[in-house]
Amino acid sequence: MHSSTLERWQHPHSFRLDNPQGERRTWLVIIITVTMMIIEIGAGYLFGSMALLADGWHMGTHAAALSITIFAYSYARRHADNPQYTFSTGKVGVLGGFASAVVLVVIALLMAGESVKRLYSPVSIQFNEAIGVAVAGLAVNLVCAYLLHLKHDHDHHHGSHHHDHNLRAAYLHVLADALTSLLAIFALLTGKHFGWVRMDPVMGLVGAVVITRWSYSLLSDTSKVLLDSEV
Repeated sequence: MHSSTLERWQHPHSFRLDNPQGERRTWLVIIITVTMMIIEIGAGYLFGSMALLADGWHMGTHAAALSITIFAYSYARRHADNPQYTFSTGKVGVLGGFASAVVLVVIALLMAGESVKRLYSPVSIQFNEAIGVAVAGLAVNLVCAYLLHLKHDHDHHHGSHHHDHNLRAAYLHVLADALTSLLAIFALLTGKHFGWVRMDPVMGLVGAVVITRWSYSLLSDTSKVLLDSEV
């Protein structure tokens, strides 16, 4: 195929991924998330709280998933002008969003499995310490969600035709973390004041269902783009 013919096909069908602000915000969210993860894991060991340990490692899995988002941005930028990519590298971001959604599904399944175990074998929790750290975790997640939502909302209001599914995936990961923190606070409060120790695993199951629903929506949207059903 001649280069002129290739260029004729490349130009009108470019799906180029160019979102430096989204990439910077995602980096900031990763740094904040990893910092809070270390605090939660340390507090979990210090206070003997399995709930905090679980939430801390849960944040770690989301930090790893957010790294997929960063990789997609970096890869798309490095190969943006590579002629081997006939339709440019915009779909790398969509693929990153798809991969992140798969990770979210795995996390939801792990949460559900651990929650079922705790229904039958409740763990002892130091409620005051756990609640304090959980509230701090929720605050951090809300800040991260705000940072990512600023860019996502900015693109939406400017009528961007090609949505950044990669940034949307990062946003959903942070929302999933915020949800689990909120459910953990509710479960810890009911456990402390009413002795309902099994409320913690019940809320874990609820969170797993909601995260799975979000993931399915993202999987559906990104798979349509990857299969050229829509752009």
